[in-house]
Order: sequence, then C-alpha cells, then structure tokens
Amino acid sequence: MCGLCGFTGRVNERDTVLEKMTEVITHRGPDSVGYYKDDCISMGFRRLSIIDLDKGHQPIYNEDKSLVLTFNGEIYNYRELREELIALGHSFYTETDSEVLIHSFEEWGEKMLDRLRGMFGFAVYSKKDGSVFIARDFFGIKPMHYAVIDGQLVYGSEIKSILEFPLYKKSFNRRALDNYLSFQYVVPPETFFEGIYCLLPGHYLWYRDGSVKTTRYFEPTFAPDKSMTEKEAADKIEAAFENSVNAHKISDVEVGCFLSSGVDSSYVSTYFADQKTFTVGFDFGERYNEISWAEGLSKEIGVEHHTHLIGSEEFWSAVPKVQYHMDQPLADPSCIALYFVSKLASEYVKVVLSGEGADELFGGYTVYNEPHVFSAYQHIVPKGLRYALARKAKKWPHVKGRGYIMRGARKTEDKFIGNAFMYDDEEKRRILKDPSIVTRPQELCKKFYDRVKGYDEVTKMQYLDINLWMVGDILLKADRMSMANSLELRVPFLDREVFKVARTIPTKLRIAHGTTKYALRQAALRHLPKATAQKKKLGFPVPTRVWLKDKKYYDRVREMFTSETAEKFFNTDLIVSYLDDHFNGREDNSRKVWTIYVFLLWYGIFFGDDDKVLRPGTGS
Repeated sequence: MCGLCGFTGRVNERDTVLEKMTEVITHRGPDSVGYYKDDCISMGFRRLSIIDLDKGHQPIYNEDKSLVLTFNGEIYNYRELREELIALGHSFYTETDSEVLIHSFEEWGEKMLDRLRGMFGFAVYSKKDGSVFIARDFFGIKPMHYAVIDGQLVYGSEIKSILEFPLYKKSFNRRALDNYLSFQYVVPPETFFEGIYCLLPGHYLWYRDGSVKTTRYFEPTFAPDKSMTEKEAADKIEAAFENSVNAHKISDVEVGCFLSSGVDSSYVSTYFADQKTFTVGFDFGERYNEISWAEGLSKEIGVEHHTHLIGSEEFWSAVPKVQYHMDQPLADPSCIALYFVSKLASEYVKVVLSGEGADELFGGYTVYNEPHVFSAYQHIVPKGLRYALARKAKKWPHVKGRGYIMRGARKTEDKFIGNAFMYDDEEKRRILKDPSIVTRPQELCKKFYDRVKGYDEVTKMQYLDINLWMVGDILLKADRMSMANSLELRVPFLDREVFKVARTIPTKLRIAHGTTKYALRQAALRHLPKATAQKKKLGFPVPTRVWLKDKKYYDRVREMFTSETAEKFFNTDLIVSYLDDHFNGREDNSRKVWTIYVFLLWYGIFFGDDDKVLRPGTGS
C-alpha cells in the first residue's frame, strides 16, 4: 500500500513543492520515497513495501521508459497477467504487480481495467504526448483526488497533498456542508475543498491538452437468479470467497486479520489458523465490547489474538488526529475505533484482511428488512392516511411505534438515503446560518434510484449503499485509518469474482426468515459456530450517547458549539438545545450532536489557520 501525488506544468521551486506534497502522505508509505520529473510533469510516491521488497521501488517504467507509473494498491491476478504479457513479448525487471500494470497499459490501454482483479489507484504518464491516465478500482477501495488549476492537473491519494500545491487557493465548499449534515459524510465527487474532486469508483480519467475527462468503466449491477437454491447459493459463495481470501493473502510480509463478533470478519478469520487477529472494544459492557466474543472464536479456530480496550479519554484525545487523517469530516464514530484497531495491528503485521463490503453485496444491514416489515401496513392503510399519521407522529415524543408510523408512510426512494440519515431539509434550514445551500437529500439519491427502477426494494437499497454509503463512509475510513498507521487493509468481499456471485443471489436468499445476509450466513456456517454465523449485526458500536451525558464531555462539546466557528455556520442556540436535550435525557440526539461536533473540529484543523493545515500530534 502506498501514496502518490503529482502535478503537470511548472511552478516556482518545483522540487520543494513536490517534496512537500509527497511528505504529507509519508504515513501511506514510510519505507521509501520516489520521484519523476521532466518539463511536463512532477510525480511523487511513498512506498509501503509488500511485494518484491528489494526491487519494487516506484516510479516504474516500461521497456523504453516512454511510460511512467505510480501505483497504490494490490493486483491479485498479477502473476497470470505477467505470464500473458511475457508471451506477448514484454520484458520485466521486477516481480511486482506495479510493473504488470505499466505493461498492461502499454498493451491494452484503458481496456486493461477489464482484466484486473484488485484494489488500486494509479497514474500513468506518457512522455510521447504528455497525457496522464488515472484510474480508481471498481468499488472505491483505494482513493484518488484531483483538481485542475490554471489548466494544469494536480492529483493525489489524499487531499492534503493537493493542499500543498501553491497555486491552489484553499477555499471552503459550502455546498458540501449541506449533504454532510444529511449523510454524515461528503458525497463524492464533491469535497469540502472548492475545486478538488474525488475520482469516483469504477472510473478513469484522461488529462490531455489542459482538460480532464472522466469515464465510468464498471458499474456494480445486480442480476438475481430466482431459480437458485439455498445450497447452490452457499456453494457458490463458499467457493468464490475461499478463492478470494487466498488471493488476498498473497504477500511477501505477514498478513493478519481484524476480528469482531460479526459473521463477516469471523468468516475471514477462519482462513487464518496459526496467524494473528486483532480486536478493540470499550469498557461499557457487551454492547460496546466484542472482545470476549472474538477471544472465544480465536481459541476455537486456533489464531493468536490481540486486543486493546479503548479508554474514554484516549478516544476523545484521538478525534482531532483521526479527522486530520480523514481529510474531510466523517461523523461515523467507528472511524476512531478503526484507528485504534489499525494501530494495534500495525505493531505486529504490515497487512490485514477485513470484512468490509459483505453487508452491501449480500444484504447485511438490518434496514434491508424494512420493505418486508412495512409491506402489510402500506397495503392496508391508504397512502394519504399514512402521510397524515406520519406528520402527527413526527411531533410526538420518542414513544414505541412512532418510528414505524413515520417510516412506514413513505416509499423507499423517499425515506432511504443510506445507512445514516442525520438531518432532513427542514432541520438543516433551522440550524444553518445560510439556509440557501439546503437541498433535499432524496434529490441527490434520485439519480441512483433512476438507474434501478426495475429492481425490488431491497436491491434498490443495496445499489444505493454500494454507490454512496460504502464509498463515502465504509471504505473511506478503512483506507484512511489503516494508512494513518502505515497498515495495508485488504477487503476480500469486495472482489470482482465474489461480486459475480453476489449479484446473482436472489433477494429471497439475501433477506430470509427475518435474517439479513442469509445465504452468506449459510456459507459461513460451514466454517463457524452457529452462534457466530447467525449473530445479529452490531456494526462497530461506540458509546458516544453515553459520553455525551457525562459532564466532562458535554462541556467539551458545548464549548465547541458556542465557539466563533460555530457562530459562522450555525444557529448556536438551537444546536446547544440539541446537546442539552440529550444530556438531560429528553431525546437521544447523540448522532446529530456528534455530526456537528466533528465538522467544527475538522474545520478548525483545516481552515482555522489561513496559512497552513494544523496537524494534530505533530506540533504544528
């Protein structure tokens, strides 16, 4: 795993600029640094050595050195592609997957992407015509950002590299605050930095003659095989997943595994006998601590298990550092827990496998049960009456049945924007000083729903989550938190071969008998204890609602809510009332409070000083 950055054209003190852009992503690759420069481009690279430790330095070149590549990620079928390329006449000077990429591009151009199996973000520069080709993997496991400044391309694995480019004038993108408040993350391709964009998953970019054109080359669509039996589904999942895990374990360094009490990481861990697994938790009872579950499974499957109990002050002290590494605010508190488990693992291994993507591909979120739960209610109660009841219920206190009436009133496209829904448009207008930026989050989702009009409700929700939630939250925090600790994180569920199976599983075998991920659980049962394979999904629970009722942390947040930064963006009396209502037990506002707190903290780090980015924990 590595980090890359670069820019076209010339700037004053070019060498110093490139060094600064590369230095700020040292955490992505502390093992070595590499540069390429000519009159047209400057390319920087940081390496975390995983494959061909001695010779795999980058940038890397084709035979006549007319193409230059920097690459972040892993190509799991590189050995097969290497043999094919040798047969076509290509010669190699390393054993790396990076060199396979450069020859693949030379041989097949952009069509090379159809042949790859892996996770990647890479840039290829052509000396012949001065063009730059940049690609991002199918699901968005590895990141890539870019900007066009005065006709020149600037790019990087992380936004912080682009911020070091002197011709970029740092400017806050207010539009991003609108969708952040609804989704708890910034919806790509927008970022919080005006003019800097996220290259979307399954897309490539060509830079030619001062302009950028992006193209989608992969779309994760579903094609359910309704005739598939339960056994057939489990057989296919088991075979594809075992193949994927074995491919993802290819490395010249030791590979470990994250382990929670859930079925996803537990299933992965069954392929790690006599190796290392890692778990963290909080000292707030079983709801917030999966360590005992993980320890029990570890003994049963025979792995060396390592744990860390996160203290309250330890957690809160890490939040600024985490938000710095995130580049953009993410109001999912589990990203801090992920930072700690990555830190723990990095003390023992350089590579870990994890269970991200299983929920989106196989139907694992509890909310996917809703279409079935509400079907009878929506069939019996007329639409007009449902909406009238929902309007009344919205004014009720949090009593049993209130949520059912409110959510049951609307169709999926009107209520489901993903796994997090913080503030609706009415609430945003009340709390924001500038309500002109407010939009309905459903409008942003509409373009995705329009592409899956013929799908059933569950599949629509999965498609939306794969394109929004998984990219903006799940994979963003996985990459940033592992890389903050110079750790490579691999996700075997998000594999093209696994997806070929997942897309064919019928909905009746994804959600069945009141259980999510039903077919996947049946496959996992062949490897796991029944209690683990069938355990209800917890996610990565963090006790923020408990902490926000503690005077110590209440005061910390209240100080932020009444700050000059808060006054700039929010009606502070109202956001303080949200905090007070939670503290006094009148309403659980923990997620809404945390969303605003994280944004204000992040803003102070990246915009609190006009001249530089404040780097928590670095003394600057």
